[in-house]
Amino acid sequence: MGNIIVGQSGGPTAVINASLAGVFKGGKDNNIKVYGMINGIQGLLDEKYVDLSQEIKTDLDIELLKRTPSAYLGSCRFKLPNMEDNEEIYEKIFSILKKIDIDTFFYIGGNDSMDTIKKLHTYSIAKNKKIKFIGVPKTIDNDLAVTDHTPGFGSACKYIATTIKEIIKDATVYDAKNITIIEIMGRNAGWLTGAAAITKSNDCSGVDLIYLPEVVFDIEEFIDKVKKLQKTKKSLVIAVSEGIKNKNGVNICELEEENTLLDCFGHKSLSGTANTLARILYKKLGCKTRAIELNTTQRCASHLVSEVDINESFLAGVYAVNVALSGENGKVIVFERTSNTPYNINMKSHNVYDIANVEKRVPIEWIDSKNGTVSNELIEYIKPLIQGEVYPIMVDGLPKHLKLNRY
Repeated sequence: MGNIIVGQSGGPTAVINASLAGVFKGGKDNNIKVYGMINGIQGLLDEKYVDLSQEIKTDLDIELLKRTPSAYLGSCRFKLPNMEDNEEIYEKIFSILKKIDIDTFFYIGGNDSMDTIKKLHTYSIAKNKKIKFIGVPKTIDNDLAVTDHTPGFGSACKYIATTIKEIIKDATVYDAKNITIIEIMGRNAGWLTGAAAITKSNDCSGVDLIYLPEVVFDIEEFIDKVKKLQKTKKSLVIAVSEGIKNKNGVNICELEEENTLLDCFGHKSLSGTANTLARILYKKLGCKTRAIELNTTQRCASHLVSEVDINESFLAGVYAVNVALSGENGKVIVFERTSNTPYNINMKSHNVYDIANVEKRVPIEWIDSKNGTVSNELIEYIKPLIQGEVYPIMVDGLPKHLKLNRY
């Protein structure tokens, strides 16, 4: 086997670097040189890459990398054109890969990243290229098809639920009516917002309402529910997905001010849903309202990482290398849950064509829109993924992270 190259793409997570560490360890254990793309496929086009053995030199470096949040190699949001529209860009990529004797290309990412794997694999087959392409899953949104869940999701859920428990404690300090609306990431899939439900326990009343983008959000019904709850409870905490929409398909965050910012994949930049709802409730009810947007904090909180998540992420990277060594191509690593109690998964490889550009959403039967909550099935699905802690390596009272030296 020749050399391998690995890149990271899309939004970062608390454990994306654990998968990178797994790919590196898998290559190192098989005496394979591992290159890292700087800023994903976009950086590769500018021939920006490093020999990772010059950056990750010890077992301690590997452990630090596993505990380092965000994307160690840098990321990108770069949409490859269809090969019939721009064959030159594909030839450039393959010429760069040939130059450094790449046998297998690994890409760690979510839906858009798997689209990149699919297109490169399709081109390699069409042009009889001898490079393999393997996808390693990553996304806090948990919206990749086929796999039971995605690396990054469990740790984000752990952070979200922990933070919401603390917010609920804060909200009940004063003996006055108040409403707190928490905005959680989730454009079309409400998996992360569903994690708000696991806050309910013997030491926490939990959130009062949960709204996911899989179902239509009705403003008037929402206001009525809040009014009824206020008759028996002074402090209310509500969790909403950033992507909730009304019956006309308009994002709630756009009701007061249109948001037209688009990324290269045509996705609107969603922000302000909680603020919009807080203002509406203040005008209608006159009580104190506040909005909290968790934003990027929910995807890079490595100080509160799930042990299950970080271990699975690392093993997914190692497994990806083994899949490539066995000769497989055009595959994505997926998880199959074989048991929930006790929790157990198997890792498998699956055809990228069944995964790229297919969005997995929360099953409608797991959403109780009438009562503004979710089912116990969703809670039991999430709980095993947040178990265990992996603490940062602390220096001078702060977590130590691995830094890429060359860039």
